[in-house]
Amino acid sequence: MEFGKKTVNSAAEVAKYFPVLYGETSERQLKRYDKLIERFRAEKGKTGYMASSSGRVEVIGNHTDHNGGVAVGCAISLDTIAMFLPEDNGIITVKSEGYPDVVVDTASDKKLPAGSSDALVKGICEGFLKRGYKIGGFTACTTSNVAGGAGVSSSASFEILICEILNFLYNDGRVSEKEKVFISQFAENVYFGKPCGLLDQSAIAFGGLTLLDFRTKGDVTPKHIDCDLNEYTLVLIDTGGDHKNLTGEYAAITEEMKKVCAYFGKERLIEVDEDDFYAALPELKKNVNGRAILRAIHFYNENKRVYALAGALTNGDYESFLKCISDSGISSQTDLQNCFPQGDIEQLIPTALAIGRKYLHGGANRVHGGGLAGTTLNVLQNECVKEFVNEMSKIYGKEKVIPLKVRKVGTTVL
Repeated sequence: MEFGKKTVNSAAEVAKYFPVLYGETSERQLKRYDKLIERFRAEKGKTGYMASSSGRVEVIGNHTDHNGGVAVGCAISLDTIAMFLPEDNGIITVKSEGYPDVVVDTASDKKLPAGSSDALVKGICEGFLKRGYKIGGFTACTTSNVAGGAGVSSSASFEILICEILNFLYNDGRVSEKEKVFISQFAENVYFGKPCGLLDQSAIAFGGLTLLDFRTKGDVTPKHIDCDLNEYTLVLIDTGGDHKNLTGEYAAITEEMKKVCAYFGKERLIEVDEDDFYAALPELKKNVNGRAILRAIHFYNENKRVYALAGALTNGDYESFLKCISDSGISSQTDLQNCFPQGDIEQLIPTALAIGRKYLHGGANRVHGGGLAGTTLNVLQNECVKEFVNEMSKIYGKEKVIPLKVRKVGTTVL
């Protein structure tokens, strides 16, 4: 679908795009857009351009990207929307509903506090300049239902949105999706201070269902999967866990895989041939712990499952698609071991998975994203969603059970 890219005066003017963005045209979305438009009108005395940047789901490929593996990600029907106009003063002002204003002077060299949204926007501007693109000021009002902490990448949604606004206003749309991914990662790594990979930004920027190949270090190669899962709904369950004391456990996943790599004199597991890995096990077991070996086994098998799932979707083989999801979940629990923290008796992820299986009715589920204390991904046929959401909402609360559809387009100006 060709988007209009004109200033917008009411939600009705862009409602024709809602089926592509959200799989629906609902009163809820109309009210959401009109509320944002009125906020912007009150701020600027006029209306502006409208942009939308989705959240993302990792469909399969649990903890593979940082070792050069593959994953399948997709843009989803939750998004950050913005109304914006350029400013001649070089000042970027972002007024996000529920958050402090972001104010960045694009001409200033003043260092901004790491970990702040201001620093993130400043980093994106620097990334544009480093690649020879133009930057400038703008005012934007935003609102988002890409919930922070729900594993759908609210920060990446915001980053790619800022990239697209600068791309639209000052660069005639010349900045590619891949460049937006690299610029966002640079901003998050260098300016925000978070050592993220490329998975989250890639799934959002490329849109749809995409096979993401990380074999080339520091790069991502996307391959679109021609399927939108119309007959299925993705449902995330936010289990309510707290990540703040789990940094060491997340780091241990990467560290232990790297110990296996180090035995072979390599940096990433993708550089270690799987047959060589198994042939070396008698000696390898003397140098690394058993969990490191199990995590490496997960890596090799998960990559195979990623390719199998992509092939299944391409061929319309949904039975095999669901089996790949289930097998990935089992491997994450038994081999990768990122479904519950050591010594934790609450076991939020395994509990949500076990309860959810009662209502899947032939669907599949697995841990989503980083794991340990976060969300589960549940894939159900559309006719099973109502019961699943109702039953799981009784346990976790309606706001923690989040139905999603695959979104065909990434970040765009409407």
